[in-house]
Amino acid sequence: MTIGGWIIMILAVAGMTGLLTWCVYKVLSTPGSSEHIHAQTDIDPHDTEE
Repeated sequence: MTIGGWIIMILAVAGMTGLLTWCVYKVLSTPGSSEHIHAQTDIDPHDTEE
């Protein structure tokens, strides 16, 4: 693999790792974020009411 290929691969892997790290940090550090987490059973589709 050429030097250019290595540079692109390293930048891509580092960029995606950085984005994942930032997203996980934002989810875990936002105050009150646990109040916004919902499960499938919390969703009310309103089409089952008769």
